[in-house]
Amino acid sequence: MAEANQPDNPQPAPPPETAPTAPPSAAAPPPPPKPAAPAKTPDQPGRRNFLVATVLMFFGSWIATAWTTFTLSMLGMTLGTVRFMFPNVLSEPPSSFKAGDASAFEENKVDDKFKEIGAWVIRAKDERGRDIIYALSTTCTHLGCTPNWLEGEKKFKCPCHGSGFKITGVNFEGPAPRPLERYAIRRTEDGQIVVDKSRKFQKELGQWDDGDSYILL
Repeated sequence: MAEANQPDNPQPAPPPETAPTAPPSAAAPPPPPKPAAPAKTPDQPGRRNFLVATVLMFFGSWIATAWTTFTLSMLGMTLGTVRFMFPNVLSEPPSSFKAGDASAFEENKVDDKFKEIGAWVIRAKDERGRDIIYALSTTCTHLGCTPNWLEGEKKFKCPCHGSGFKITGVNFEGPAPRPLERYAIRRTEDGQIVVDKSRKFQKELGQWDDGDSYILL
C-alpha cells in the first residue's frame, strides 16, 4: 500500500518546443561588375580638319563673292562716271572739216570722198540757174538710212525703202517726206572750203536761201 501511495517517479518535463529555425540563407551574389565605359576616342584629325576647311570655304566663298560683286559694281560706276566726264569724242566724226579748193569740184559730179563722215560736197546749178557749191547730209529723211549716188541715173537712191533724191537733194520718189538737209559751208581766204555739220538747213523751211547754206561761184 505504501508503494501505491508513493508518488510516481516524476518524469522530466519535455523541453519547450521551439520554432524551427530556417536554415541560413545563402548570401546574395554580388552584382555583376558594370562594363567599363568605352574610352573616348579623340576625333580623327583628318575629319576635324575637313569640317573646319568646309566651314571656312563656305563662309569664305560667300564673303569673297559678296566683295567681288561689290567691287565690280563700284568699278562699273566709277568707269561710267569717268566716261561721262571725259566723253570719247575721238570716235565721232568731226563737226567741221575742210573739203579742199573750190576749183577742184566738177559740175554735176558727186564724189563719195566725204560720205564716211556724213556729207556730199557738190557743185551744181540751183533752181535759179546759179553755179553753187553745197554740202548735203547723207541721212535719208524717211527713216535715216544712207542713200547711194547712182551716176547712171543721176540721183541718190535709198536702199532701205526706195526714196529718190535729185542731185540738188530734192526728193521726187519714194516715201521720203522732204529733201535732204544741207550743212553750213563757207570758203576761206585761201580758197579752201569748210563744211560745218553742226548747222543744218531745210529747204521746206526756206533755209536754203540762207547764204551760209551754199557758196556762190
